Amino acid sequence: MTFNPDADLSGNTTRRRGRTAAIAGGTGVGVLGIIALIAGPLLGIDLTGLLGGGAPSGGGGPAGGSAIENCDTGADANADVDCRMAGAQLALDAFWADNVENYRAPQLIVVDGSTSTACGTASNAVGPFFCPGDETVYIDPTFFQLMQQQFGASAGNLAQLYIVGHEWGHHIQYITGAMDDHPNNGTGPGSNGVRTELQADCYAGAWIGRMSEQTDADGDRYLEPSTEEQRIDALNAAFAVGDDHIQEQSGFVNPESWTHGSSEQRQRWFAEGYANGLDVCGQLFTLDEGEL
Repeated sequence: MTFNPDADLSGNTTRRRGRTAAIAGGTGVGVLGIIALIAGPLLGIDLTGLLGGGAPSGGGGPAGGSAIENCDTGADANADVDCRMAGAQLALDAFWADNVENYRAPQLIVVDGSTSTACGTASNAVGPFFCPGDETVYIDPTFFQLMQQQFGASAGNLAQLYIVGHEWGHHIQYITGAMDDHPNNGTGPGSNGVRTELQADCYAGAWIGRMSEQTDADGDRYLEPSTEEQRIDALNAAFAVGDDHIQEQSGFVNPESWTHGSSEQRQRWFAEGYANGLDVCGQLFTLDEGEL
């Protein structure tokens, strides 16, 4: 259990969009497909072309879609992954509204199959990402199944919240100007891309460390404090999406091509945020490469 069963989630604004499609993954996906499925969303790149499918890129936006139904309580969020995303939206908005002046919330879209966005196609072959063009987080929950099937991650409830929190972190970087201040300067272990991703991990950790502090209108907290077992599961998810771990699946590790950081770095900065809060996350763009 992660959510307080009595929490009121009826005010969520999460939407569902897309069409029904087969779940990517399973025994028919090879190493190249797995790198496309896992690395693509975390790099912010649509790699569906490598898989021979997907809808055309471009156009679209967060408008439209349908409300996520039957997601009224924390008990619903504990039982259903779509409701879990809707509950995370409320808790994340409450956290960041307390910590960012003039905070504006992103839209959260649960993708059913595929849908067009201002950043290209969101689909079960792309996975979770934040699109600055329409200030929307897109998540196809089948991504969590891919983590379980292809990388041996348990991808439990808190690990799923870590991934949502990471994408919310990119929205924070966008609205606070960090993305403009630290633009893409290539790849490598000290690149701005790696620092941006590690900061998003740190932001996710900071939220999870304090996630039981946000409450609904009745004063009931949205989320229960995390357990040690749940935190280990979240750290396992951070390990699974490290650049070196992803590259090992194809038999090579090349730090100069990294865009997100190693598994060790991703776990470290999640843990730093969890233990020390948001202030420590600001160090990511000032530390020397060897200190990351």
